[in-house]
Amino acid sequence: MSRVSSTFPADVFGEPDFLPEPLPEPATQSIRLEAVFGALAEPLRLTIIQRLLLESESFDHTCGWFGFDRPKSSLTHHFKALRAAGLIRQRQYGLERRSRVRTDDLNARFPGLLELVVAWTP
Repeated sequence: MSRVSSTFPADVFGEPDFLPEPLPEPATQSIRLEAVFGALAEPLRLTIIQRLLLESESFDHTCGWFGFDRPKSSLTHHFKALRAAGLIRQRQYGLERRSRVRTDDLNARFPGLLELVVAWTP
């Protein structure tokens, strides 16, 4: 088991049965490397992915969990870009969206990519 997959609780315990359906996202085989690199080229997005991989304590998180001092509309844009690139899975819980990295899908599609993200130093 890689360091990245073993650090994320969902990989250890599996997803609970009561989760809302994920918002639209690319299928694993449709995730494109250039889209992933494009999304990760923005430092805030790269930070989001790294923090989800290293600091996540539960299944998924709201944008407020990160504590960024940015307008909600700006954060919504960044999370949408990460989801469209196939990096995160989002679920709608009432008025909030919660996110997590698509660890298994990304490891299957691009082995070693998440280890590079974890090793990144700003």
